[in-house]
This record gives sequence, structure tokens and C-alpha cells, in this order.
Amino acid sequence: METVIPKTSVVLSTLLRADFTTQWRNRRAVMLTLIVPVIILVSWKGLIPTFGGPFALSNSITIGLFASGLMGYSNTVARDRDKGIFQRLRVAPVPSWAIMASRLMVQLAMILLITTAVFIIGKDYDGITLTPIAYILTYFTAIIGGAVSLSLGQMIVGWIKNPETVNSTTRLVYLAFIIIGMFGELNQLGEAVHNAVQWSPYGTVKTILAAGMEPERWNSNASIALLAAILYTIVFATLGIKWFKWNTK
Repeated sequence: METVIPKTSVVLSTLLRADFTTQWRNRRAVMLTLIVPVIILVSWKGLIPTFGGPFALSNSITIGLFASGLMGYSNTVARDRDKGIFQRLRVAPVPSWAIMASRLMVQLAMILLITTAVFIIGKDYDGITLTPIAYILTYFTAIIGGAVSLSLGQMIVGWIKNPETVNSTTRLVYLAFIIIGMFGELNQLGEAVHNAVQWSPYGTVKTILAAGMEPERWNSNASIALLAAILYTIVFATLGIKWFKWNTK
């Protein structure tokens, strides 16, 4: 009896439907990912007259992106790998790239959701509005920023096999980004830390997001930050793919 191999488009569609269903069932985790940047944006309302709306919006979106990439994507991949889900998928007529592409497309939807949620709260609660071109450019830079966070999460889950260790590592890195990133941006930890934060993955993402919100102020510093963000993505993704194992053995 002849074996019928399904089309790649059908396989990818099925994987996407399954991954979005799983994401919906884990909507509490999704809500937690959305709540953190929103809380920070609301709590920083008093800083907006001093630092400006783009400062508050860009920091909030950056925190949300890294929450999704680190604690969302990497922990989900680590858990599914530990349960043997990837091993079962790989013995099926499913291309390996389609398995990961489906996961990444779900995360792309999360990036857009986080960015939109911050925009809505920023407008309704803080009174921050941007020009139409600024909104478009910010969505573009948010996708790049999301790629940085996802590739960093991929590197961690590729380097570490144990799901509990992945969970603790991503939480530690995320906490460091929040504390050092936010206070470093406010120049509360000294000039050296401020400069280090500016060119860290957190800082470069925050810079291009803030510049995207004010296109007329896009300068060479923002362009260099964009190149740095792309370089971070390439390095993290390369290492993450090289180290990644489909099982924990």
C-alpha cells in the first residue's frame, strides 16, 4: 500500500493550529507576559513628562518581548522536549524546520499582541500617541527586538537540556534585564553600567524601539543599535541551532 506524504503546507497548517490551541490553553501565562510591561508602563506615568512617552513605551515593550522570548518560548520548548513531543514529531512525516517555524510564528503573534497592548494602555491611560508612520516603524522594530529575545531563548534552551535549569536560567536573565536595564537606562547605576546597558541586547532593542517611535529623530546611534540587534540575533540563533538537541538524552 502506497504511503501518502502530506503536503508541507498542510503539515505547517496543522502544526500552527495545534500550537495556537496550546497557547490559548496556556492563556494565564500569556496574560502574565502582558501584565508585566503594562504594569511598568502604568507605574512610569509620572516619568513621562521628564523622559517622554517613547522612553516609557519602548522600555515596556522591550520588557514584554524578553518575557515572551525567554520565559515563554524557551520554557515551552524545554518542556516539550523533555516530554518527548519533538521526538514523536520527528518520526512523523514532518520537516524539522516546520516544527520550529510553527513555534516561531506563534511567538510572532505574541510580539504583535504585546506591542499592541502597550500602545493601547499608553494611549488610554498615559495619553501617549504616535504618528501613523511611527506605529508602523515601531511594529517593525518590535519584530527585530522579538527576534533578539527569541534567539537568546533558543541559545539558552540549546545550551541547557534540563527544563528546570532552563526555567531558572531564563528567569535570572530576565530579572537582570529588568533591574539592570531599567535602572541603567535611568543612569542610576553609574556611567559605566549605563553604557554597558545601552549596547546590551536589552539596550539595543530599547534604542531601536524608541527611535522607531520618533522617526524624525532616527540617528546614527539608532542605526548602529539596529545592526547590533541583528548581529545579536545571528550569533544567538547560530549557537542555539548548533547546540539544540531534539531530546534530553
